[in-house]
Amino acid sequence: MPEAPRDRPLQAVVLHEFQAHIRARPKPIFDAIASRLDPGVGATSFFTADPSAWLVIVQGGWWYRAEYRVIPDDTGARVEYALVNASGTGRRIGRRARLRIVDAAPKEFDRLIAALRTELE
Repeated sequence: MPEAPRDRPLQAVVLHEFQAHIRARPKPIFDAIASRLDPGVGATSFFTADPSAWLVIVQGGWWYRAEYRVIPDDTGARVEYALVNASGTGRRIGRRARLRIVDAAPKEFDRLIAALRTELE
């Protein structure tokens, strides 16, 4: 599977940003996120899991980019998630993609955090 670029494209537009705190060590949080999002061998989407930066990136299609960052603190870690239109401001996301991915992002993030809390806290 190809590696996702670590740097966000210059003309990218952040569509949603979320954050949540988990009372668990950062490494298990990072590992669980990377494991859940890894598209596997032969995938056409781009994927990067960089444990030295606590960063997981999934990029696919002509616009979709998801960035997850684990930020350690004294009581566990904060998980930050950015849903990004990597195609830039000049291209609009079609209604179908918006409805399916962008509108579902808050609930999907809440589900991920709930699962991580259940598994790791």
